[in-house]
Order: sequence, then structure tokens, then C-alpha cells
Amino acid sequence: MTGGTSAESRLRADARRNADQIRRAAIGAFHGRGLTVPLEEVAKAAGVSKATIFNRFGGRIGLIEAVIEEVVAVELFAIIDRARSIEDVGERLVYYITAVRDVQYRQPAVVDTMLETYPDSPSLVRICHAGGAFNEELSAACRTAGVLRAEFKGDDLHALLHDNALALKHGSRPSRADYDRRTGFVLDGIRSSPAS
Repeated sequence: MTGGTSAESRLRADARRNADQIRRAAIGAFHGRGLTVPLEEVAKAAGVSKATIFNRFGGRIGLIEAVIEEVVAVELFAIIDRARSIEDVGERLVYYITAVRDVQYRQPAVVDTMLETYPDSPSLVRICHAGGAFNEELSAACRTAGVLRAEFKGDDLHALLHDNALALKHGSRPSRADYDRRTGFVLDGIRSSPAS
């Protein structure tokens, strides 16, 4: 009986170790290349077979569910929390758009999340909805304060960020300097009076 229990303990320890290795490999791969990275590459980085990923996580959606908090949610929600803490609405808008565009440029997984690349992932959809709700909240505050152009509607901020994600996912990647310069153009284009 003791030998059986010891073998079960070893199996459970191996399963935990495999799951931890897969999680670490997925976090690294998703951060660097986005949520669409081939699972074969995650498996290779983890030192396991692709079948082990399916056994432990049920496939890509289960793996996304297991790591998306660390890969995407923590940073996006920190941006939203920081934006909410900025009292001046105009500064809040500048910070938020600049920070979101920055994380879109740095983190392909954020782009995949914003594009809802895997709509079967409840956590991914939850993150998108939270971001959309904040876009509405910020747009409304900015319109009330007269910070945005009068014709800028509630869903326009979401569309700007979504369109940027599409451009990063499917277009040519600009240099960081050009990308940051264009962030200024975006801000100047939507504010009621562009910064001098």
C-alpha cells in the first residue's frame, strides 16, 4: 500500500512540475509572440509533448485561461487603475492612450486580447469588456470636461485602440520612434484643443 501511495505522490509531483513548466513556457512565449504562438513551441520550451499540454490544460483555451492574468490582465488593469487615479481628465486621457499604445507595441498578447482572437476564453473576453467599459467611462468624462472634440463619440476611443491593435497584428511594424510620434498625432486629432 505504501509503495502505491509513493508512486501516486511521484505522479502528482511530476504532473505539478509539468504544469508549472508549461505555464512558465506559455508566459514567455505569449509575452514575446502573442497568444497564437504554436503550442508545439510552448511544449518544446517546457520540455514536454504537445499532448501533455492537452492533458494538463485541455488545449490552447485552457492554457490561455491559466496564464492570461499574468500575461495581460495585470498590466492592463494597472493602466486602468493608474488612469483613474489621475485627477485632471486631460492628463488621464493622455496617460491612458499613451500607456495602452505602449503595451500594445510591447506585448503581442495584449493585441491578441484586444482583438478577442480567442473568444472562447472567458478570461480574455472579461478583460476586453473591462477595457471597453473603461473606454466608455473615460470618453464620457472627457466629453463632459470638454477635452475631446465634440464629434468624438463613446465608441471612438475603443475603435482607435482596436484599429491600432489590428495594424500591429497585420501591418508592418513601425520603429518605436515613429510609433511614439504617431501617438502624439492620435492625441492631437481627438482633443478639443491639441497640445502646443
